[in-house]
Amino acid sequence: MPPKPSTNYLAGYPEHLTAPVWQLIDAGRLGNILLGKYPQAHAVRTDKALYDYVQDLRGRYLRNVPQPSRVAFDGKLQAIRQALGTHTRIARVQGGKLKSKREIHIASVFRDMPEEFLRMIVVHELAHFKEADHDKAFYQLCRHMAPDYAQLEFDLRVYLCHLEAGGRPLWAGEVSEHNV
Repeated sequence: MPPKPSTNYLAGYPEHLTAPVWQLIDAGRLGNILLGKYPQAHAVRTDKALYDYVQDLRGRYLRNVPQPSRVAFDGKLQAIRQALGTHTRIARVQGGKLKSKREIHIASVFRDMPEEFLRMIVVHELAHFKEADHDKAFYQLCRHMAPDYAQLEFDLRVYLCHLEAGGRPLWAGEVSEHNV
């Protein structure tokens, strides 16, 4: 059996969940299984479309949370910060007042993924607007906005393992017309 990729994407998951993933990678079948489960990429390709997507989710689930001043795909995010998404709060003094801006950056790898994976990472970053820590309340909020959050997070991590093991990007260049 070839060695597993040197990844931490599945660290912390029990062996009974990770072993089948490695077997599917070794057999070269994981990509087809993921394509069967998530057949199409979303159509959110620009920062403006991503901003609108985030605003729609925020409006549906977190109306009392301040809207982000900026939302963007970030090509450097995964490589530099070892993160798939970030939320930041920038405070600065304007005159005698303290102004606060919030931003969300999503790794550009999400441009070519299914809508479910994009929704999962956006929900995660939006939840940080209300809950700072990765605690029980944070994950309850994530599940409120995306009831299948835990499964989507696992499947995303599996896909990232697929890529790290040398698998081809599954949804690159593909766009679904109904997921705008």
